[in-house]
Amino acid sequence: MTSPATQGLPDSATFTLTDTDRYLFNEGTHARLYDKLGAHLCTHHGVWGAYFAVWAPDATSLTVAGDFNDWNPTTHGLAAEGATGIWAGFVAGAMQGQCYKYHIVSRYGGNVGEKADPFAFACELPPKTASVLWDLRYTWSDDVWMAGRAERQRSEAPMSTYEVHLGSWRRGGPNGDQFLSYREAAGQLAEYVRDMGFTHVELMPITEHPFYGSWGYQTTGYFAPTSRYGTPQDFMYLVDTLHQAGIGVVLDWVPSHFPNDAHGLGYFDGTHLYEHADIQRGLHPDWDTYIFNYGRHEVRSFLISSAAFWYDRYHIDSLRIDAVASMLYLDYSRQPGEWQPNRYGGRENLEAIEFLHKLNEELYAAFPGTQTIAEESTAWPGVSRPVYLGGLGFGFKWDMGWMHDTLSYMGREPVHRAFHHHEITFRALYAFHENFVLPLSHDEVVHGKGSLLGRMPGDDWQRFANLRLLLALLYSQPGKKLLFMGGEFGQWAEWDHDRPLDWHLLQHPPHQGVQAWVRDLNRTYRSEPALHQLDCEPTGFQWVDADDAPNSTYTLLRRDAAGHLMLVVLNATPVVRHDYRAGVPLLGRWNEVLNSDATIYGGSGQGNLGGVQAGLIPHQGQPFSVTITLPPLGAVFFTSPHTPLDTSVSQH
Repeated sequence: MTSPATQGLPDSATFTLTDTDRYLFNEGTHARLYDKLGAHLCTHHGVWGAYFAVWAPDATSLTVAGDFNDWNPTTHGLAAEGATGIWAGFVAGAMQGQCYKYHIVSRYGGNVGEKADPFAFACELPPKTASVLWDLRYTWSDDVWMAGRAERQRSEAPMSTYEVHLGSWRRGGPNGDQFLSYREAAGQLAEYVRDMGFTHVELMPITEHPFYGSWGYQTTGYFAPTSRYGTPQDFMYLVDTLHQAGIGVVLDWVPSHFPNDAHGLGYFDGTHLYEHADIQRGLHPDWDTYIFNYGRHEVRSFLISSAAFWYDRYHIDSLRIDAVASMLYLDYSRQPGEWQPNRYGGRENLEAIEFLHKLNEELYAAFPGTQTIAEESTAWPGVSRPVYLGGLGFGFKWDMGWMHDTLSYMGREPVHRAFHHHEITFRALYAFHENFVLPLSHDEVVHGKGSLLGRMPGDDWQRFANLRLLLALLYSQPGKKLLFMGGEFGQWAEWDHDRPLDWHLLQHPPHQGVQAWVRDLNRTYRSEPALHQLDCEPTGFQWVDADDAPNSTYTLLRRDAAGHLMLVVLNATPVVRHDYRAGVPLLGRWNEVLNSDATIYGGSGQGNLGGVQAGLIPHQGQPFSVTITLPPLGAVFFTSPHTPLDTSVSQH
């Protein structure tokens, strides 16, 4: 039997489990299970078809049914692979695009019914739930990006991320109500993100999920991009296109919980196979979802393999790991009596910690130049420190504290900000305990919170000015940047996953101004090492004046490794402050490179005519000072005239 669609397929022997595979799988360290388990198009003794392998240790019989056998659950039985709990077999004539499921009979409770393949490379379009046979071959064109990726993702490099929900960023079709496919989105997204100056795109989970309203955070297909937007190769094309445009790709990934849909991982072989059997550890009270059994070796292999899969087959550059805090604590969202302490009497989930250690060690060893980023909302120590130093091993951690404090402050009427001055300055106490990403994410513009612009106080002019000031705070503070779509042009409405962003707002100058401000912030952030090079080092940041609460102003310095400086002064009141004195360490002309009140951004035009000259008057602990016009609800950025190493200039 031959078929043009199956030319060049490997032999079924490629997927046969070796003794090493079995050992690593049962040890919990197999990071390439997708090369062995699941469904693989191949040939067997010259006959084309598909090789199936699935883990179901408590099954007494297991068959595969699909389009290739008219969904007859008795035709194609799989054979048990010794004591591994894996069932495998070859089905002749199975072809690309055909749907299938496993029919499982359990030693506990009998007939389990039909289950989707945990390792499926593609899935039916929801609400249908079958797995789909698919070949992942693709010719990549991102060699230049991949060769330089490590340099672009170092902690010293600029990282400004545009967070996107693909189904609601833009839409197409005659009535503008249809999803863009991965291929349709590719060119548009790459062009827009490059024009705006972001370095990365973060995609909210595209792993297959039955409920669109979960935004992808209730995953069933840990090895399949959602079919809502196209095929696996279509998604590869999207990543490839972004890479060719010089844009990195961060993928949201969810190892913290999974939904209880009947076709999914829950009770997979009639037992608690993937989820923890103890309801106090296996059921998430917030989301009514199952929690993985991190202490089970085979489950660890499954999850580590899923993470590696997206780096390996899809060239993803970073994984943002969702809800890490919920994994770390046994009492997360639980009341007394609803959880049991660990063997030492503590509330830490020791098995989850061990899993995260192994996950990060494997990924950084196997995929140099990539990153993992933790969404972790507590003060757990060492999240972004190496495992060998006692950390969890992530590369970066979201700074949720900065986000909450900054939005709380900016949501207040300016007259009240003087009494909450510390909400901006407090972060300096911990800013370098971790490698931080500063997120203004999707979570802050949903569930009644309103949009970023809508949360700002004052009349319309003041709201836009406050939003530009909020964005200036984001880009001036040490840490990598993340901004959710719509925030870059001042979306008025709260984000709604069922409709696209309000792009028509860009017909209006105030929204054009915010967009231009973000574009120029990104340009300056990327071009000025003082704003990014020492993001994770205390030598890169200094408060010049953190105590001017009566005026609600903040003065700070950013510094790069060569000593070049950026002076940033922010005014959180609508009062123009003329002749405002700021201390500086160097004489000479400080050039004004950004001013949020410039008329091109929708401001009132208060500024400093391109720069100011430092004088010999000491101020704020600095040997020299400048006097500036500080615009209302505004921020001004100045570059230093020379480096501190040039002492002949600074002393005369």
